[in-house]
Amino acid sequence: EGLIEFYDSFKDMFEFFCKNTTIHGTIRLVCSGSNRMKTAFWTLLFLASFGMLYWQFALMFNQYWAYPVVLTMSMHSEPKMFPAITICNLDPYRFELVSEHLVQLDHMAEESITFLYGVNTSASLFHMNEKNIYIKDLSNISNLSRSSFRLSQNFSLLRMPDHSNMSGKKHYSVGFRLCNATGGNCFYKTYSSGMDAILEWYRFHYMNIMSQLPVIINISDHEEQIEDIVYSCQYDGEPCRPGDYVHFHHPVFGSCYTFNSKGTDSFWTATKPGIPYGLSLILRAEQKDHIPLLSTVAGVKVMIHNHNQTPFLEHEGFDIRPGIATTIGIQQDEVNRLGGNYGKCTTDGSDVNVKLLYNNSYTLQACLHSCFQHIMVRKCGCGYYYYPLPPGAEYCDYNKQPAWGHCFYRLYNRLRNHHLNCFDQCPKPCRESLYKVSAGTAKWPSTKSQDWVRQALRHQKGYNSTSNRSDIAKVTIFYQQLNYQSVNESPLLSVNLLLSSMGSQWSLWFGSSVLSVVEMFELLVDTLVLSLLFCYQSFRAKKT
Repeated sequence: EGLIEFYDSFKDMFEFFCKNTTIHGTIRLVCSGSNRMKTAFWTLLFLASFGMLYWQFALMFNQYWAYPVVLTMSMHSEPKMFPAITICNLDPYRFELVSEHLVQLDHMAEESITFLYGVNTSASLFHMNEKNIYIKDLSNISNLSRSSFRLSQNFSLLRMPDHSNMSGKKHYSVGFRLCNATGGNCFYKTYSSGMDAILEWYRFHYMNIMSQLPVIINISDHEEQIEDIVYSCQYDGEPCRPGDYVHFHHPVFGSCYTFNSKGTDSFWTATKPGIPYGLSLILRAEQKDHIPLLSTVAGVKVMIHNHNQTPFLEHEGFDIRPGIATTIGIQQDEVNRLGGNYGKCTTDGSDVNVKLLYNNSYTLQACLHSCFQHIMVRKCGCGYYYYPLPPGAEYCDYNKQPAWGHCFYRLYNRLRNHHLNCFDQCPKPCRESLYKVSAGTAKWPSTKSQDWVRQALRHQKGYNSTSNRSDIAKVTIFYQQLNYQSVNESPLLSVNLLLSSMGSQWSLWFGSSVLSVVEMFELLVDTLVLSLLFCYQSFRAKKT
């Protein structure tokens, strides 16, 4: 009895609560007891206010559990690291180990073009006398050119009527036929453009040929050196150093170099904006026609990206045209995503179910390519030559896996249409730097200066004295300004804001505070205790 305040009845308890609570309007339920109409009115008004309050509470909690975000933008200005720059020569190589197969493929392409269009391209398109890239110190490897690999004749280019054309004119599509292992399920990989069909057909055979190169060969160690593609390199007015770039091989673009790949050398710190303080390169854009049907453009591929990031030049980047000076201004944007309940993102990729096949930091493209390669190995029994291999797998070869092309194109169409779960398994990075670029071009060297520019390049070590304006290019990459825009996600409705909104609604409908909530809780406890006491008294009375 010293701990609990007893009431004689529920009526006494309710009257005490209404007369002493801090909730507005409850006292009218007692004072108007002699007037039943007023009592009913205030009772309905009280219950309606109570219902509106909890309806508003439900809307607030629904909005909070939806975890909406708001974007806030801020500008920062400070010295920062110059981005990584990747350049690739758009002139793929012929490797000595597979040179015979590549020559055979060129002859097949020549015959196909003659069959489709009646044009003899042997003199103008294919140059078999160019020097080959010879890989040394491979005495322990058999000569792959004399291996059992044979180019398949089952994928010939065909011209078929295009029934989807509604103009009434007769149009043809060009493509090649792909079948599964049993031959019962076939389809035609067709293109409305014959040029696109020939390029894809050539690339399909090229992947099979290149799969013959042993994985233990580091191709990039045996390609041309940087002096063969970069005539001059300067950053912030200082010559580039040998350790400022790394060399790697791209399956299509051939020899590639990445400047400032790690982003840890203070030499690459950008302290001033403007053209004189950027990266200036004079590049060789010579067209030797090593493999003309693998790349039909002449020039240099350039991509600006983050440090420790694998450059996917077939999806990003831009081409530098020969005989042109290109200036590229960059501006950095930084995106910070919340993750967790507010969105799907990953900090470093460690929480992603896809095992990355690339040794660099996590990116969405690296995850998607790794996911597709894992599915490719599982479904088709081999890996696509464009992407690294998982442990224990081998690259696809239609001599060993005749139906891999059918399997690959089916899977790739499903990936493109978002029917594979790779996009669900690969979230965006929580923190990402994006580079917006703007470019300008001018003729370089000019007609009056090209003679002395060519002479200057001729006297540099290893450079071809026949270089002219049509096979050299100049590119300058610089920060337009050092300030950068940061886009940050923040919760639209945080816990503090939720409590504040609930307090505002409580005050609106009842004009009370947190202590009023405690009073209501006390009323519930007293009601429960009084109910137990009455039940106990009734039980004892029946027993007596």
